[in-house]
Amino acid sequence: MTMEFQELLLPFGLTLFAGLSTGIGSAIAFFAKTTNTRFLSVALGFSAGVMIYVSLIEIFQKARTELVTVYGDTNGYWIRVIAFFAGILIIAIIDKLVPSYENPHELRKVEDVSKLSFDKKKLLRMGVFSALAIGIHNFPEGLATFTAAIHEPAYGIAIAVAIAIHNVPEGIAVSVPVYYATGDKKKAFRLSFLSGLAEPVGALVGYLLLMQFMNPAVFGILFAAVAGIMVFISLDELLPAAREYGKPHWAIYGLIVGMMVMGASLILFI
Repeated sequence: MTMEFQELLLPFGLTLFAGLSTGIGSAIAFFAKTTNTRFLSVALGFSAGVMIYVSLIEIFQKARTELVTVYGDTNGYWIRVIAFFAGILIIAIIDKLVPSYENPHELRKVEDVSKLSFDKKKLLRMGVFSALAIGIHNFPEGLATFTAAIHEPAYGIAIAVAIAIHNVPEGIAVSVPVYYATGDKKKAFRLSFLSGLAEPVGALVGYLLLMQFMNPAVFGILFAAVAGIMVFISLDELLPAAREYGKPHWAIYGLIVGMMVMGASLILFI
């Protein structure tokens, strides 16, 4: 085992952990008759807090350090800002390409899906399209986690945990419609589980395409873009989803706690 391979184990392992947490959501859907809305509001808010804090306070600033070193203060600043909004644009375009009525971020409660009219073809289609949509969304998330972890493991761990929390309700969105359409728990779990594999696939593609070109300039641009992606996900998906569960104040409490935990952990470990 070479040193280079050892250095890649943690980034790939984190993306795998984050992606396959959709399976946790799938398991919860099978065993829970109702959705714990307070817990999900707090958890999604916590995830958003972690992402926003680490993106704007740490990753965005790290991008500045890398880019200013290469391009100087003015050019480095502009490149960082452009890359940040380019990251937002990329994830926004991906989000726009997913049909809104099948978007997995239009979250559903376990009990709500169980009350749907049993048009099995419609339910199955809902689950399959949710799985495909989640795969599309998870691809850049995997790249973001991998990029952060390979440069600074603490950032990668923080993002992986936040994305893992975020992926739990997505697992519910996939598995519940498929289960009610087919009556097959294994099939529903498998589809949910596989949708999360887009995370490590995104990391692998990022490694194959980008690692050979890695230098401070490329790292700086990627870090700024990752910050943009994480902020967009937090503001467009996580916080609205938390409010959709009907506990907006708990979502904000979770967000603040997430920021506090992230700030404290970075002081302790970086």
